[in-house]
Amino acid sequence: MTHAPFIQFFDDDVAPAHDLLGGKCASLVALTKAGMPVPPGFAITTAAYDAFIHDAGIEADIHALLKDLDPNDIVEVDRVSAQLRSEITSRPVPPELHAITLAAYESLQSRFDSPVPVAVRSSATAEDLPDASFAGQQDTYLWLLGVKDVTEHIRACWASLYTSRAIIYRLKNNIPNEGLSMAVAVQKMVNARVAGVAITMDPTNGDRSKIVMEAAYGLGELVVSGQVTPDNITVDKVMLMVVKRQIGDKHAELVPDLESKSLVELEVPPERRDRLCISDAEITAIAAIAKKAEKHFKCPQDIEWALDRDLPDGENLLLLQSRPETVFSSTASGSIPVTSAGFGIESITKSLMSQAGKA
Repeated sequence: MTHAPFIQFFDDDVAPAHDLLGGKCASLVALTKAGMPVPPGFAITTAAYDAFIHDAGIEADIHALLKDLDPNDIVEVDRVSAQLRSEITSRPVPPELHAITLAAYESLQSRFDSPVPVAVRSSATAEDLPDASFAGQQDTYLWLLGVKDVTEHIRACWASLYTSRAIIYRLKNNIPNEGLSMAVAVQKMVNARVAGVAITMDPTNGDRSKIVMEAAYGLGELVVSGQVTPDNITVDKVMLMVVKRQIGDKHAELVPDLESKSLVELEVPPERRDRLCISDAEITAIAAIAKKAEKHFKCPQDIEWALDRDLPDGENLLLLQSRPETVFSSTASGSIPVTSAGFGIESITKSLMSQAGKA
């Protein structure tokens, strides 16, 4: 097996290497090292994925099945996708890799007084690149409890590297499969009272003096799926003052149910729908952390954030991701991003363009 590490904790004293961590995990490590409030976790590195693929004998099938594949032949793409994903989810994981993953999961859990749920998040080497809106192509799984659930969903993340839409996206954007790999983040789950995104520019016109954010109750997945229209807020980047706000129809929220140990969708009562779901102080804090991420990475950022209901005010804002902004840069260069990036880039673009009279 490879000498590269199979596991890297976000707070290990190791530089974030994109080839080893993929886009998402490299960002989480960089944010943690910069002292930003990132929920603790670890990455199962690309070395682990590569070792599994090699030991399981899947490498040859990947190259053979993807060679000369026509992205417009949807039936054949679906067949190839199903075969590769089946191989990845059914072949045995090497005992060494399983043992190392188990030890890392137990080490993470030992940081808390009682077992905590985790999120398992894909982190491909082809995502979060400056010239590719690749985030959101692979899978994320939320509110997982127990090592069996976690290890099953790690493999599901590996398999999501070969969903039909991911294969088609790479083919149409000339992203080679050679050297493609997948890391996976295992991270303490945030019990989000509110979640959202913030972009450190106006994605409709490239105005770098603004920060545009979206926010909705609960976890962000209902916004990503288009079921909920979030609040939309524009902030002056220098003064950190709100210059525009639009209340969205936040009619539902996704929250954890402790009895069933799962996520449930609840109706939001009218009095909560009809007001912004974040306060002015929270807006200022979100804008400030977005600016901090932009300063750290030295380019406009698209961040994901959440307000954890289990933490006190002033300590409850957590940063879940920061990636280079791609909405304006993609449209400015004439190519519209294929999918949303993370929480709701697609929805933020639609709502902003609607306000601007462009949609």
